[in-house]
Amino acid sequence: MNIPLSLPQNRRTIVAVGSALMDLCIFESYEFAGDSGAEIGGMVMTDHKQIEDLVKHSSTRTPPRIVPGGSACNTAVGVGRLGGAARFVGKRGEDTLGDTLAKRIAEAGVEPVLLLSPTATGRVLSIITPDAQRSMLTYLGASAEIKPEEIVPAHFDDCAVAHVEGYLLFNPDLFKTVIKTAKSAGALVSLDLASFNVVKASLPLLNEAVDSGEVDILIANEEEAAAFTGQNDEKKAAEALRKRAPIAVMKLGKRGSIIMHGDDTINTQPHGDGHPAVDTTGAGDLWASGFLYGLVNGYPLEHCGTLASMCGYEVCQVVGAHIPPEGWDRIKKNIPH
Repeated sequence: MNIPLSLPQNRRTIVAVGSALMDLCIFESYEFAGDSGAEIGGMVMTDHKQIEDLVKHSSTRTPPRIVPGGSACNTAVGVGRLGGAARFVGKRGEDTLGDTLAKRIAEAGVEPVLLLSPTATGRVLSIITPDAQRSMLTYLGASAEIKPEEIVPAHFDDCAVAHVEGYLLFNPDLFKTVIKTAKSAGALVSLDLASFNVVKASLPLLNEAVDSGEVDILIANEEEAAAFTGQNDEKKAAEALRKRAPIAVMKLGKRGSIIMHGDDTINTQPHGDGHPAVDTTGAGDLWASGFLYGLVNGYPLEHCGTLASMCGYEVCQVVGAHIPPEGWDRIKKNIPH
């Protein structure tokens, strides 16, 4: 199958826009996760103090692993690690954590476009339970302070695909401005629905954006697809998703994924050697890295899905949303062309 979308000529840059966050990852019991106020498998907002208190009282007494985070940021880092051209647009605090965030992003081969704020850099506490499920408590901090007028056309110079995280739906004016500016720059728009909580809370705005035809690539997992389409049956949800964008994706975790374009359906098999997941943090974000990298580099959709599956598998073998060098070596050695 050939590339189904007309990419902007001579452009390969993927510009990801979203929350500039640092991830704090801890392994904990189901009881701890339940008592924390988190929604198991989901994401809830919290304040700076609660995250500090939970880390302090973690039963493991092990310092959390700290890595750059945020859905769109994770995707940009993955593209950079694959050797692609990537830019991340977000907002950070003028603090040590923000300095670390900018440095780590640049080290991954991503151009950081990080606006500054006196507010503390945002962070996410990911509580990882024994089944490798992650429950997230998020303090947005400076990342929530991006103003629509701060999004400018220059952010999308040479942009082939603008990748927007669904969490931006919580800021409707910003969400609309990002998509409008990206489209005006001639880029395609990829939207990851991010979380079933986000979809439920923002359904009217989400429907408006998708029905306007501004979203070219729509990415969701089973729960997000069900919340978006109103269909709890997986097959019905997939068919409903197919009708909403030129390319629609339903990620099925360890069962692979379904990639839909018009009447065509590609069932991508899961990658890996049977090892169970250590942590699912960032699995969907890195799946998007592989998929979008393949798309802008001219791969057929089947190969985009295979590369995406490899990225999703490798990130599940480590704690946090960052694949180590040996994982990227395995991926690059087997990239389909």
